[in-house]
Amino acid sequence: MNKLYVGNLPYSVTDESLMDLFAEFGEITSALVITDRASGRSKGFGFVEYADEEAAKAALEAMNEKEIEGRPLKVDFARPRE
Repeated sequence: MNKLYVGNLPYSVTDESLMDLFAEFGEITSALVITDRASGRSKGFGFVEYADEEAAKAALEAMNEKEIEGRPLKVDFARPRE
């Protein structure tokens, strides 16, 4: 429960800027913006993984619905791939 899904990201967000957005809540082990294989363009969502669950919970509470470049983020715990 230390990995977050971050949706409705502005297309300008990169892995580095995603990490910067969420860094204040704790140690991040990875931040990844999902991109289209063909075009390399962001798909508008990504994942942030924290070293511990408490940091992930704090980030979720603070960042869900927060506006970034006019878009309200959708933040939730990531579900395992099926």
